[in-house]
Amino acid sequence: MVTLTRIYTRGGDKGETSLGRGERVAKHDPRVEAYGTVDEANSVLGLARAAIERTVKNDALRGHVDDMLKRIQNDLFDLGADLCTIEGKAGEQALRIVPSQTERLEREIDAMNGELSPLTSFILPGGSEAAAWLHLGRTVARRAERDMTALATQQPVSPEAIKYINRLSDHLFVLARKLNDNGGSDVLWVPGGSR
Repeated sequence: MVTLTRIYTRGGDKGETSLGRGERVAKHDPRVEAYGTVDEANSVLGLARAAIERTVKNDALRGHVDDMLKRIQNDLFDLGADLCTIEGKAGEQALRIVPSQTERLEREIDAMNGELSPLTSFILPGGSEAAAWLHLGRTVARRAERDMTALATQQPVSPEAIKYINRLSDHLFVLARKLNDNGGSDVLWVPGGSR
């Protein structure tokens, strides 16, 4: 368990921050950028959960979706911990994303996707408020993935972490469709439709 006794430390006042094992890096370091974007995705999911609590009337669906998103938010903290601890460094065992976390996303995607209307076009982000927040979360997760893969060209990054963030954006896409009446309220892209 993490205990925070002070919220500010003044340690970053000169533009540096500490990684998981105390290494000091610039606040604009690619590793910090990657886990910062993961944190941003997590915050968007908090907004999605609030919208779902307010707008989804079916108690069972609302509870099920909230349980999934709560687990995902916890996973995203695990992912941030994974990213802030350099892979391959000697020392104590680091918290890492594990295959079972990615596999759970895959099982949930398959279960939800089996109930959805088939796709006949690309989908515009929107429909319900909750789905719109999930689409935003999906795009931030994709940005986190770009940050992570860019980082991986320069420094070690856990391959499972990259798999997880890739699967997460798929999960959020499918979940957005589920909350759009199983795809019935999706807003479809009409190529050239506004010419």
